[in-house]
Amino acid sequence: MFMLAPETAHEVAVHAMAAGRLTGLSRLIAGPRPRFPVELMGLQFPNPVGLAAGFDKNGDSIDALGALGFGHIELGTVTPKPQPGNPRPRLFRLPEFEAIVNRMGFNNKGVDHLVQRLQNARYDGILGANIGRQKDTPTDQAAGDYLVCLEKVYAWCDYVAVNISSPNTPNLRELQDTGPLKELLDELVAARSRLESEHAMYRPIVLKIAPDWDEAALTASLEVIGASGLDGLIATNTTLDRSPVAGHRHAAEAGGLSGRPLMTLSTQVLQRARNVLGKNFPIIASGGVHSGADAAAKQAAGANLVQLYTGFIYEGPELIRACTRNWSASRQHAAA
Repeated sequence: MFMLAPETAHEVAVHAMAAGRLTGLSRLIAGPRPRFPVELMGLQFPNPVGLAAGFDKNGDSIDALGALGFGHIELGTVTPKPQPGNPRPRLFRLPEFEAIVNRMGFNNKGVDHLVQRLQNARYDGILGANIGRQKDTPTDQAAGDYLVCLEKVYAWCDYVAVNISSPNTPNLRELQDTGPLKELLDELVAARSRLESEHAMYRPIVLKIAPDWDEAALTASLEVIGASGLDGLIATNTTLDRSPVAGHRHAAEAGGLSGRPLMTLSTQVLQRARNVLGKNFPIIASGGVHSGADAAAKQAAGANLVQLYTGFIYEGPELIRACTRNWSASRQHAAA
């Protein structure tokens, strides 16, 4: 797979997983889904290990990915209308660092396509829908895009993740500033109250933040998040920092860096979030998890769940089991 161009390899892998599910090979290779239930945000997660948004943007491989053992799968990021994303090449491997740089740019088939895929899914774990802003929507009108997506996915997923932290949509991270952030979250929480009444069901909303903050700005935004009525936080998205991979031929490529080099930075943001938001606020850790020990470190830093992306690409589905084993062992050790 690593002999192919990165985006081509991804497409081939997705098709292979779909074939594996249909023939039963996925379960044979991956084994049964590891069990270590976690209750969070009113949801029962079969295990604490999920797939981060970005791997299956359109929900085209839900059941195939589910057969590998994930306790939850986060789909997207989707936008109100389909969009092609940035020009190729836009995905770069840094295998010496077990890292990836991407500037995909919210390429997706649109929220209506995702809803159709959610309606047809048979996966019995937890499904999240990650929603975003159209590339050409001005920042001061971004709330409209998020509200459109929220209304359409609400009845068909288990939770909704709001992506304001991708570095690949122009000016998107401006929404993390306290003023725009409060306005956006107020609108989303108000819309959720209305949708809860209309559908007679409650869907948690979580916010995905970036790892690139100074401490004062991070603390200020976390305080807004804690007071907003949101149900949880995902820490973190990819980083613009290239110091961990300085000198690599792809280090200067525009986009977000993910993988092992992100572990320390994302965990620092996680720890700060736990300190500011308190012990009971749900936090999902994402960024740099490549081993069971990494998952245990995220748990020790305050995470309630963990998500994989780049680690899954480099390590394969056995990483799901390794993370669950270490998570379970760490929980039992802490209880003792």
